[in-house]
Amino acid sequence: MNRITDKKHLILAALLLFLGFVATSVANYTVSLYSLRKEIVNNDLPLTGDTVYSEIRRDLLIPVFISSSMAHDTFVRDWVLDGERDPYRMTRYLKEIQIKFDAITAFFVSNKTEIYYHADGILKRVSPDAERDVWFYRVKKMGNPYEINVDIDMANDDAMTIFINYKVFDYDGNFIGATGIGLTVNAVTKLIAQYRERYDREIYFTDGEGTITLRASDDGTDGRKTLFDRLERNEMAREILSRREDVPISRTFDRKGHTIHLDSRYIPEFDWYLFVEQNEDDVTKAIRHTLAINILVGGLITLVVTSLVALIVRNYERRVERLASVDELTGMWNRRAFDLAFAHLLEKFEGQCSVTMMDIDHFKHVNDTYGHLMGDRVLGHVCDVVTKAIGPDDVCGRWGGEEFIVLLKGRKKGDAVKTAEKIRRAVEASPYEDGDVVLPITVSLGVAEHHPGESRETTIARADQALYRAKESGRNRTESA
Repeated sequence: MNRITDKKHLILAALLLFLGFVATSVANYTVSLYSLRKEIVNNDLPLTGDTVYSEIRRDLLIPVFISSSMAHDTFVRDWVLDGERDPYRMTRYLKEIQIKFDAITAFFVSNKTEIYYHADGILKRVSPDAERDVWFYRVKKMGNPYEINVDIDMANDDAMTIFINYKVFDYDGNFIGATGIGLTVNAVTKLIAQYRERYDREIYFTDGEGTITLRASDDGTDGRKTLFDRLERNEMAREILSRREDVPISRTFDRKGHTIHLDSRYIPEFDWYLFVEQNEDDVTKAIRHTLAINILVGGLITLVVTSLVALIVRNYERRVERLASVDELTGMWNRRAFDLAFAHLLEKFEGQCSVTMMDIDHFKHVNDTYGHLMGDRVLGHVCDVVTKAIGPDDVCGRWGGEEFIVLLKGRKKGDAVKTAEKIRRAVEASPYEDGDVVLPITVSLGVAEHHPGESRETTIARADQALYRAKESGRNRTESA
């Protein structure tokens, strides 16, 4: 059997088995990844966007409603139209609004007097030349009734504040001032951070120009201050910012080797855009881990199966080789195996060896008298005796019937004859005993030394001729060629 070829076949089978595991695992991973992406794009991300959209509208529209109620409050209108007498009445009103709705500030700026009233009193007079007062004159000119503006609050140590600025009109529709409340940015960013932690997604807001207005303080934007910086795709950013409908937009793109799923929608009440991002790597860790485990398990199974197959094949080879080379009755090498050993010996020892042919004397009488089963046991007994009599490097085989052949390695004729005589005496001294039956056994032997250049067949033929002479000369003797 060609062992090298078998090893190649075994390695090929193991490789195919492992590749089968890998292919199956990758196919499962691909299907799972496709299903996961589909679930993220079609369900999870839009659902998160809807939820955040609803909650942020709920959380930020409350201040808008408060500002709206302040702007439409008859007290504010009447107090302004009455000449803004007794400023304490206005500041007390603003203080009650601030406390009632837990705002950081409540304010009113008069268009006529340009006085900035807030919950703790009069702050200052606004001026169109003051950079910090630009917001008031912007509100005065804008078409919408209110705006949401992120700015610093002079009344609170310049803390970054989200202002809801609402226009106030008199009963004839004339602009008489701006009112509203302020929320700290930290409070809102903490709210967004809660959304981010709850949904495990990046959440942020931009204005119509793409500037990021609100986001969690640790959302990983790495200093990206605009939507263009964050998406790294100007066309996609412009496409999203051009939409003014309250309809979700879903996009998928790559950012530095990571697949990002994006859900965006316009919030008309704030004139802002809500963005919810999902890094695919964060949700595919489990299936990537499963893929790695499947491949590892596949490799281990392949290794175990290959080892078991190799063991089975090796045992099968040994069994086949034994059946092909060993005489099943006596346990000695058969004629074919002996011939191969003889050829190997001639090649290895350069032909220096001798051959002894041996025949059990009167073996037919044993079979005829005691039966073939007894004859088989006698053959086994003789084999045991011969094996103990020869050297460890010598080879003994069954040639056929009751004939045996012994290959004496590195022996010339003289030494070979001595070994043959040792065998003969050992057999003669070891009768076969089976219960009350004691069978004396003798053997006849013929010895031939292998000559250089001589074929195996010739050497064996000369040993056989010597055996014939030993049997013709009375048996239980050794003759040499």
